[in-house]
Amino acid sequence: LDGLLNKPAPSFSVTDRDGNVYSSDNLKGKKVVLFFSEGLACYPACWNQIASFATDQRFNTADTVALSVVLDGPEDWQKVTQKMDGIDKANIVFDNGGQISRTFGMMSVTSSMRQGTSPGHTYVVIDKQGIIRYVFDDPSMAVRNDQIASELAKLN
Repeated sequence: LDGLLNKPAPSFSVTDRDGNVYSSDNLKGKKVVLFFSEGLACYPACWNQIASFATDQRFNTADTVALSVVLDGPEDWQKVTQKMDGIDKANIVFDNGGQISRTFGMMSVTSSMRQGTSPGHTYVVIDKQGIIRYVFDDPSMAVRNDQIASELAKLN
């Protein structure tokens, strides 16, 4: 993962459950947090982080967005959004076939419970120019809002 640091983020394009497209191109000018997770299979840890990003205003500003990247499909998440407070407001984006997770090298991180086939619990912070400035893989699978907000604050 250290090989990602201070390099342009790989090109990506993902869609949320409402059909909004987020891409490396249309996110330039914003600070971006990509949270790669095992999604539905990672309950409650990943769900807690996803919901926490959604309800924390530090990650939902005019110049900052947190995207939770999952391999599951939108229809699977529709049921979840009705079960947990906050998660319905989350920017959950769908990595169909795991292509973006593979491009970012997230399939073989320490936190992955299914090495090679699924991401774990990993954060990537991208600056307004599209450069990766921080990567953190978290095998303890905690909610890391303060830590990630601190890294965002270092970016101008």
